Amino acid sequence: MSDLQFVLAALFVSAAGLNALANWLNVPYPIPLVLGGLILGLLPGIPDVQLDPDLVLLVFLPPLLYSSAFFFDLRALRGDARVISLNAIGLVIATTVAVAVLAHALIDLPWAMSFALGAIVSPTDPAAATAIMRRVGAPRRMVNVLEGESLFNDATALVAFKVALAAAVGESVSAGHTALDFFAEAGGGLLVGLAVGWVIGEVRRRVTDINTELTISLFSAYGAFIPAQELGVSGVLAAVTCGVYLGFRAPEIASPESRMQSDGLWSTLTFLLNAALFILIGLQLPSIVDGLQGRPAGQVIGYAAAVCAAVIAVRFAWNFLVTALIRAIDRRPSQLARRADWRVRVVGGWAGMRGAVSLAAALSLPLHTDGGAPLPGRELIQFITFALILVTVVGQGLTLPWLIRTLHATEDGTEEEREELRARLSIARAALDRIGELETEDWTRDGSIERVRRLYEFRQRRFKIRAGKIEDEDGLEEGSMLYQRMMHEIYAAQRHALLGLRNERQISSEVMRRVERELDLEETRLEV
Repeated sequence: MSDLQFVLAALFVSAAGLNALANWLNVPYPIPLVLGGLILGLLPGIPDVQLDPDLVLLVFLPPLLYSSAFFFDLRALRGDARVISLNAIGLVIATTVAVAVLAHALIDLPWAMSFALGAIVSPTDPAAATAIMRRVGAPRRMVNVLEGESLFNDATALVAFKVALAAAVGESVSAGHTALDFFAEAGGGLLVGLAVGWVIGEVRRRVTDINTELTISLFSAYGAFIPAQELGVSGVLAAVTCGVYLGFRAPEIASPESRMQSDGLWSTLTFLLNAALFILIGLQLPSIVDGLQGRPAGQVIGYAAAVCAAVIAVRFAWNFLVTALIRAIDRRPSQLARRADWRVRVVGGWAGMRGAVSLAAALSLPLHTDGGAPLPGRELIQFITFALILVTVVGQGLTLPWLIRTLHATEDGTEEEREELRARLSIARAALDRIGELETEDWTRDGSIERVRRLYEFRQRRFKIRAGKIEDEDGLEEGSMLYQRMMHEIYAAQRHALLGLRNERQISSEVMRRVERELDLEETRLEV
């Protein structure tokens, strides 16, 4: 078996096993995946795995960004645009500068490499943090802000990294040119993302084949990322913009069948990509450590600890200082009503975990400058980056649930429940209105109209009872729960009979799956 085949087999087996371990330990899966990859990398006989940074930036990053953007709450992006943009741009720049000053003063790195290190460690990866927050019931707004920040801060960090690296290898860089490049790349990425999203949306409106729809969905991220990169603008922003645009238009351009299948498809794909990345991150440590031969271990660990402390401290300081500044300037009633307390800022400060983008940027550092000299501090920067990922994903990831519970920075879910009831009441009213209109049509039958009307009137009454608008005088809710219990038993019996027909070879597996899917869809509607 070749090394590549061995690594692929180990990745998939490890991902499944470590995810099962994460569920058993009740911790987010990135934590055991990183530690598992680290342990695998230290085992004798494991092939030396060199993670190509171009592979991360081209293969892994676009679908992960696109998926996050596609399923992101656009309402949150609008409502918290100021906070998200300040974190995605201002916090990234502040972290870059603070780490650069520390690296130059403490580690004695040249200024260009110091800024490169700052840019590398500045973007966040929300995979572990948001999984924890959702599990312990953190406020939705806090989760949305963290996800929104991570969607856009990669672009800021990568532009800053590119500029710093150009200076480090000997290219001429000016402040004015840098600012112009940043706005040109960002604006170009947004335009490319919107253009590609519009084209894909128009194509999907006219496609009826589910497999074709899913294929287009899978490659939409690359359809935005690659052209943007070729044009010299931000591929990250292009993929994010395309994802947000198509996610907003999904209800009108995708068929119901493709939506159901694509949800499961993207859920599995994003897990596999994240799992592979976090395991590969752990596998990098042995090769990174090999590049530090000759440096005292205590000194290297001290440098890494100082950078980790600086990154975390800057995030805390930013959360509190910028919030205080905004509150002093903006005192509109609408903003006063949205203010969060100090506990939310503490949790947000502790949730700034780092991941794949930081590692990919660190690994992309060249070996030599344009003049042929070794790039100063290359291996040390890679070690510090890995240490930061380990500290934030494992250390902060394990303590974040405790912090959220201790500070009582949770919500009971009543707001989301009210929104869901509002939506269900609205669609029930729309259905009843449409039934009244269809009653006058020649092709409808009175029996069918009455049967459907009774169904939606029943649903409307249940939702009104749940919303507290009417009293449950007839025990409707209890009767509904007993009905659901009975129907679950009936569906189980139907599946058993269906399986028996398949096992007796009276029907094919394809027929079984088709009928089973109908049963599954019917059963999922019982709660409605």
